[in-house]
Formats: sequence, C-alpha cells, structure tokens
Amino acid sequence: MSAAPDTSFVPELDARQRAMLAEMGVRVWSPKPAPAKAPTPVAQEPEPAVASPAAPAPRPAPVAAPTRTPSPTPPAQHRPVSQVATLDWPALREAVAGCQACGLCQGRTNTVFGVGDEQADWMIVGEAPGENEDLQGEPFVGAAGQLLDNMLKAVGRSRSGKGAQGAYIANVLKCRPPANRNPQPDEVAQCEPYLARQVALVKPKVIVAMGRFAVQALLKSTEPIGRLRGQVHHYEGVPVIVSYHPAYLLRTPTDKGKAWADLCLAMATLENTPLRR
Repeated sequence: MSAAPDTSFVPELDARQRAMLAEMGVRVWSPKPAPAKAPTPVAQEPEPAVASPAAPAPRPAPVAAPTRTPSPTPPAQHRPVSQVATLDWPALREAVAGCQACGLCQGRTNTVFGVGDEQADWMIVGEAPGENEDLQGEPFVGAAGQLLDNMLKAVGRSRSGKGAQGAYIANVLKCRPPANRNPQPDEVAQCEPYLARQVALVKPKVIVAMGRFAVQALLKSTEPIGRLRGQVHHYEGVPVIVSYHPAYLLRTPTDKGKAWADLCLAMATLENTPLRR
C-alpha cells in the first residue's frame, strides 16, 4: 500500500477542498492550532488608595455669647432737693422745663411752671394741670381759670397785677396727669421741691390752697376740705387758707358762697400778717 500523499505543503485549504479530499480518502494533515496564548495581563496601575473617610471632627460646643448685663437706666433728670432750694427764678424755671423725674414727662406738651407777680403777697396753689394748661403752659386757664380770675377780681387782684393788686399762681404738679387723673403720691413727692422753692422765692404773706391735693401737699393732711376750711394753717411759717378748687365750684355752684368766705378770711389774715421780706 502506497503512502498517502503528503499534502502538508498546502498552506491553506478551505472547507470545500477538505471535504473533497476526505471523500477521496486523502488524509489532510493540518497543523494543530497553536494553543491560544493566554492574554498577557496588562499591568494595571494600582488604584490610588482611597483614604477611608475620616470621622468628622467633633464640632466644638457652641460658646454661649456672654450675657450682657443691661446698663442701669440713667437716673431721671431731677435735681436733689438741696440743689433746688438754691435756685433762682431762671434756674428753677429751667429745671422744671427739663425735669424727667417721673413718668408724667412722657405725655406732657408743656410744663406748667407758674404765672403772676413773683413778689406778690398773695399766692394761689392749685393741684395739677389739665388739658388746657398743658397746651398753653400756664396754670388755671379755661373755664376754671376764668372763674379764678373773677374770684381774684372780687378781692381787687389779678394774675397780671403787681404788688397789692397782684397774685402768684402755681400748681403742685408741673405736668399734666394722663386723662386728668388724680396725682399719685410719688408724682407729688417729685414736684414738691419745686413748689417749695417757688414759695420761698415769692415770700407771700398768705397762701390760698385750692383743692384736696394742694392741701395735702402743703399741710400733709388728708382731712376733708370741709373740715379744714375756716381756719388759718401754716406752711413754712406762711398762713394757709384752705378753699375749694374752681373746677369743683363749676360742678357745685352752691358752694361758691363758702369759697367767697375763704377769700374774705385770706384778706383778713393778710392784714394781720407782718411783712416777711
């Protein structure tokens, strides 16, 4: 048997040719396919080490803002009593105008200092300014003021007169209380030094105290006016006659006769009072 032809020289056979040779009994040698080389692993650059997330640093405890102690409210603009007692008229008027010693200063339009002859021998002391007084800055205006002017005229005096024809008029309070309410004790206490200095500067020979709060401020008495009338009281050596406030007389005109008797007592007291200049 002859050896099979060597066909290894055939570089390549396609599938049809291989099939035909196989049918003819011709073995076709074909080189074993070289084993597939494993792909050379590509050297990979080492991944950069990723640092594990560090635990968040503890947040510093909030530092409480230092508590600021509120500055104490500056004292109200009010002169000590010892200083008020040395003021002359211009300084006293200025001190009253700038006074902030109590809450009444917050609602006032004007301070109500006083009016009249500063050397009069008659002094009228009322209670507190009302709406009209607050607007005009003068005591006893409006209907009550007109009645007081008529009362003074009946005894030969006026707020614009001088000497024996004049009078000095002032209130205990220099600022109007809200809604014309009654003065409070602390408000009266703050204003009393101003009134005391006015009395000391005027040097009246008689004071007519009109109304409950004027009586309380001058005489330190809570007795009703009806019980204090008809007598001669004293304030710092000055005779004091107690009478009704003109506003009360407008509401109770039947007591006008009593008020006239009080004025007559003031005139009689004046005649018997030695000069205090």
